[in-house]
Amino acid sequence: MIEINKDIINKILIIKLRGIGDVVLSSVVFDDLLSEFPNAKIDFLTERPSNQFLENLPFINEVLIFKKKNIFERIKQIIDVRKRHYDLIIDFYSNPSTALLTYYSKSQYRAGFPYKGRKYAYNLYGPEERDKYHAAQLHLEFLKKQNISCKSDNLHFGMTEYDELFAENFFSANFKKDDFIVGICPSGGWPSKKCDPEIFARISDRIISEFNAKIVILWGPGDENDADVISNKMNNLSVMIPPSSICQLGAIIKKCKILVANDSGPMHIATAVGTPVLSLHGPTSPYLQGPFGNKHEWYRLEGLACIECNLLECNRNHECFKEMEINSIVEKLNKLIHKNNIVLNEKT
Repeated sequence: MIEINKDIINKILIIKLRGIGDVVLSSVVFDDLLSEFPNAKIDFLTERPSNQFLENLPFINEVLIFKKKNIFERIKQIIDVRKRHYDLIIDFYSNPSTALLTYYSKSQYRAGFPYKGRKYAYNLYGPEERDKYHAAQLHLEFLKKQNISCKSDNLHFGMTEYDELFAENFFSANFKKDDFIVGICPSGGWPSKKCDPEIFARISDRIISEFNAKIVILWGPGDENDADVISNKMNNLSVMIPPSSICQLGAIIKKCKILVANDSGPMHIATAVGTPVLSLHGPTSPYLQGPFGNKHEWYRLEGLACIECNLLECNRNHECFKEMEINSIVEKLNKLIHKNNIVLNEKT
């Protein structure tokens, strides 16, 4: 394997597709790349809507949108990337399409995962064993394989002052300054990893009774019904956020004291903006896909025969969520509160 001559790196392209959470996790490399290549411009190739928060990061030169409609668009994109003369391309996605694009870029340094049938595209390789590391840490291990120093594990999520003002106005209109506000987010990329809204309603009511909290229900496209069910099934009042862009959602999450969420994009956004998270897991591994960092907690129903099945659709009765122990979730929340020195309001 060749060695990168760091002195000649002036243009870098990072490639990461899929969901928002995946792209947020890849942002862990930004600090180290900026430190190692201080004079390089960094572009990012991704899919919508992840482009929105990336475009708000001042150190990203340009965000490119992956073309996937037809072969002609992909050929045009390959030509466009080749004309940009990148010195280094880091393909964190490494599927057949991104491998092809990386190969034909003719970049001097082309880094990707050594998957079967795609190694041809790269002359630098990431780790072969992906399941040894948390999904964020995997990106840092990738850099280490290229002899790039890794001193930071910060995640990044870009927001504008207008996004933050949107969140400020919403909170001012619905809560008091000292309210202990807990966000509840039913989002999830797969049906099987979404906690049943009736269970979220029970968790929310318990949070109110245990911690004198106010509940704000967060939602995005496709979550409207689950958010409504949570609100209607609760014995207490809650507040629903208005329709929001992904960056406005990030600003709202930032203002919550705690977020309770499935393994999802909003869960990873919370870790990037600094909000402590309690994540709920069923089919996915909290060790690999859970909230990144020591300030967070996760819960799953240990001992369940089908736990961590990784199935997109549950082929049983969704026991991993329906049989969750609410007392155990409260214990996790207590741990989260104490480790982050969160001050609670006294009950009246």
